[in-house]
Amino acid sequence: MWVVHRSLDNLRGSTIVLGISNAVVLILGASLLIVDFNSCGHHNALPFAAVTLASAVRIAAMVNTAIAQEATAQNILGSPESSVVDTAVRIERRVRYKKWIWWTRFATIITVLQFVGAIYLLVHMYRSASHQETANECLLGVVSRDSRWEKNMLAVFVIMVCVIAIIQCFAGSDVLRWRSFYVTEDKAWKAHYREVFDLGMREALCCLGRSKYLSASEEDEVYSVAQVLGDLVAYRASGTGHLELLTGLALFQRHVNSPKSDEGLGAAPRGQMEEAASLHRFAEAAYTGPLLDVGRNPFSFPCAWAYRQGILTPWSRNRRPKLKGDNWWRGHAAAFLKYLHLAPDALRKGRVSQRRCEAAYFIVVLHDLQTVVIAVRGTETPEDLLTDGLCKECPLSSEDLDGLINSNQVKLNARQDIESSFPHYGHSGIVEAVRDLFLQIDGSPVDDSGDIESTQTGFLSSLMGSGCECDGYSIRIVGHSLGGSIASMLGIRLYHRYPNLHVYTYGSLPCVDLTVANSCTEFITSIVYDNEFSARLSVGSVLRLRAAALRALSQDQKTDNALIFRLAHQFLFLNKYLSNRVQGPQPIEAGEYTQNPHPVQYKNEEGGKKELDNVSPLLDEAGAKSTAIDIDSCNITSSLEPDDSTVENSLDDPVSEFLETVPEPDNSSDQDPAELFIPGLVIHIVPKKNNFLIPMWRGWGAQETAESFRVYVADRQSFRDMVVCPSMFLDHLPWRCRNALHKILANQDLGLQSE
Repeated sequence: MWVVHRSLDNLRGSTIVLGISNAVVLILGASLLIVDFNSCGHHNALPFAAVTLASAVRIAAMVNTAIAQEATAQNILGSPESSVVDTAVRIERRVRYKKWIWWTRFATIITVLQFVGAIYLLVHMYRSASHQETANECLLGVVSRDSRWEKNMLAVFVIMVCVIAIIQCFAGSDVLRWRSFYVTEDKAWKAHYREVFDLGMREALCCLGRSKYLSASEEDEVYSVAQVLGDLVAYRASGTGHLELLTGLALFQRHVNSPKSDEGLGAAPRGQMEEAASLHRFAEAAYTGPLLDVGRNPFSFPCAWAYRQGILTPWSRNRRPKLKGDNWWRGHAAAFLKYLHLAPDALRKGRVSQRRCEAAYFIVVLHDLQTVVIAVRGTETPEDLLTDGLCKECPLSSEDLDGLINSNQVKLNARQDIESSFPHYGHSGIVEAVRDLFLQIDGSPVDDSGDIESTQTGFLSSLMGSGCECDGYSIRIVGHSLGGSIASMLGIRLYHRYPNLHVYTYGSLPCVDLTVANSCTEFITSIVYDNEFSARLSVGSVLRLRAAALRALSQDQKTDNALIFRLAHQFLFLNKYLSNRVQGPQPIEAGEYTQNPHPVQYKNEEGGKKELDNVSPLLDEAGAKSTAIDIDSCNITSSLEPDDSTVENSLDDPVSEFLETVPEPDNSSDQDPAELFIPGLVIHIVPKKNNFLIPMWRGWGAQETAESFRVYVADRQSFRDMVVCPSMFLDHLPWRCRNALHKILANQDLGLQSE
């Protein structure tokens, strides 16, 4: 009896409703078929029999899903608590998860069939009522028109089928509550989502033609990325759901205002701005696949991509340079050259095919400028996404920092800081990609025995060495997004060999620690456009953003489910509340969580409203006794002053315990992940007229409409926290930065002419 009671406690409420509803449909459908089968004929009753059978199959699928789900949860709970899982346990766990996923997908198929059956019954009923069918004296070909109770049964049957179809669309396929098994076990939730992400990514990669990942059983890069994602979803251990997290983000975005205008560390150097603008096209041209064509030409991108790839001119194949991994008509080389309007002999070497942690690159020689340009492609393929996802820190070797340690061009105090503060850390996926790219470009070849052949030189040395073709030329390494981060670390490694080197990155990811980032300002320039997410994307920033959202939600105890849906709707920018109600405050950086330059209104006990200065309604626990926040017609009341019972129960609050584990940027410990930053001189471009409030579907292909910009040298530490706003992804589009750079230079030229 206790086992049955425990099993019922594990059931979701929607599962009970769906189980009873499907049972009712099964009973009603079987009764109608038995009673009127002989009088109305079997051909008319076939659709009703199919709907009835679907309910029976759905019940069976729910039972098997529950069994598989419980077995999966018990496997997680019964596994060792250590983070290292042996191969046998991992294989068994994966088999159980595959079985659970299979049953949930089977249940989803049945749900689709039930939905189709409900639509068919409604259409059939409408036709029957509009045409007044009298064939065989049967209603809908099943129920006799003379029997009133049979017609009532049919009406209930049709209504129940429609209700089931609607409920199942929103209820999902899970039968049991995962929380009934994992409760607040942080490690259990991490292991659960690690397996969910691992299986999902492997199947997605298999659909994209990477079938090798589906059969892999060892810990590969997919498992490492899944482990990172599973750790980020650990907020489930605090009792917070996914939709509630969106609510917290909406509350956080709504009430924490943007920081004061940052004047930066000085004006951006004119010379570097000009060179960054002229070289940006190389970083953008490196995207030779169809990804950016979707943004540039949303409706005609297949034609645009086919034209860039040279598919329409296959006879010119032999005149194009051959790149490693290019297609048979050498389309990627054609796309790169066509975008830059360069002759084929300008492109000397490159690679477009990739494996794990390998970067696509292009080496171009510009004789008229006496420059060799190395363009590194950003995120475009599934392998690039895996490189992005390997975002945990890893130690950097002295070879990785060769350009900083051994170069005489670097200031003496910077070199001393580097040598005295080992170990240094970097983005693990980017570090591995840079090590491979260095061997491709300028690494010494390796013979069959594994020894380095010191008598031979790499490709770049053979091109720029003494007496070679490009002797005395300058080197420029460029890249956007992931390509910018790889370009930065490649420049750090090459700077000792080639002092006349400079790196320009656009929207790069944080990839090195603070000491390394500060030491390479002389030869690396990082351009950040407005609020683009990539410049602030790190494990630490995501953890802090998640903690701020949870704290905002936990301090709003009266947020009901209806408000959760409304706020999640608002956060995803599917309504126009912000555009109609918010004009002054803008989305903010998470590093200013405790700042609130605007006064907060709160309700006192007499019901009046007063203004309370310098109090954050999300984080501060002192000040006003309660605040009332008006959102449309909803009133969210949040307690800000903890009473004795709150303090007493805080020790058992899973949210409080969870927030204590989140690393703060100013109070780090040895156990916290190393904070990573954008390297080099950081130039921030901010439009003076931000158009944050355009919907996502309209803003994808939109160009930046601002005519003037603020551009300044920024403190890299101001980018350590995420900015939550609708434009955070649109600002990362490469042509936004390109257009802004050209407009800034044009405006400066006009200003000089007017003087």
